[in-house]
Amino acid sequence: MSVNGGQYMKALRTVRLSWSAAVKTYVATPQDRERNWLLVDAEGQTLGRLATQIADALRGKRKPTYTPHIDTGDFVVVVNADKIAVTGAKRQQKLYHRHSGYPGGLRTRTLNDMLERRPEEVIRLAVRGMLPKNRLGRKQLTKLKIYAGPEHPHEAQKPQPMEIQT
Repeated sequence: MSVNGGQYMKALRTVRLSWSAAVKTYVATPQDRERNWLLVDAEGQTLGRLATQIADALRGKRKPTYTPHIDTGDFVVVVNADKIAVTGAKRQQKLYHRHSGYPGGLRTRTLNDMLERRPEEVIRLAVRGMLPKNRLGRKQLTKLKIYAGPEHPHEAQKPQPMEIQT
């Protein structure tokens, strides 16, 4: 290596060190996170579009302090889950499967049946599919509160309405 090459490498190392010392990456910690309560009215909203925005709010992706491996998301309260909208013929064609674990234990229901019996579960399953499949995703799903009607028991937390992009 020539003299100029040695000086170039030294200058490059100095630039690299000074650049890395100047730029710090922010990493959220559980102590400095801020949790808000958001209220979502699901009446007339399309199921999948609503679920993606709820999943983003639960993960904290709407915040500048988002950190992928820390739960920085907000609590989300969904009301009027029984008035959710779906497009096309999904009410009759979309199927939900569950298995008891025994031979022949596969049970299937249509979306229409699920909306009649447990409309909260339709939104919960849609959001669950959009969260990480690990401990963090399960923890984030516990912050989702869904109610079929317009009333909810979280008035003391003063949930703010969440704007839904259509």
